[in-house]
Amino acid sequence: MKRLIITLCLALGSFVVGCSDDFQRGVEAYNKGDYATALKEWTPLADQGHAKAQYNLGVAYANGEGVLQDYKTAVKWYILSAEQGYAKAQYNLGVMYALGQGVIVDKVYAHMWGNILNSNGHEDGKKIMDYLLKQGMTPSQIEEAERLTEECVKKNYKGC
Repeated sequence: MKRLIITLCLALGSFVVGCSDDFQRGVEAYNKGDYATALKEWTPLADQGHAKAQYNLGVAYANGEGVLQDYKTAVKWYILSAEQGYAKAQYNLGVMYALGQGVIVDKVYAHMWGNILNSNGHEDGKKIMDYLLKQGMTPSQIEEAERLTEECVKKNYKGC
């Protein structure tokens, strides 16, 4: 039994290191402008649930780096990453809702993501909420966003 546990730990450790290496190769390629290689490294990781790889794919699709610009696909990847609590994805998702990129403009959901960030100590959340207030967000919309924030936190960001 001990041998099985040790074997499993070693196998999982190798997998984690392998994922880390693949992710880093993608970062290095991206920083050199080699978007095709970055996407090749990140896509399998993102498909396996790697939050940072999912976020990076969202950025690539939002900016049209190595792929045709596609805000809907960017939103898909941001959602998957945001559901894991990755703050950068939560911020970008809030911005996408605020600007209507890949989704219909939804001030309530944008505010919800901003509020989640803010409550977790990320100042970028306040930027989203301030922007929305300047765009004429109503008190009832803010109240609804606060209610959704509570629900989302209770669900650990899943299905928000």
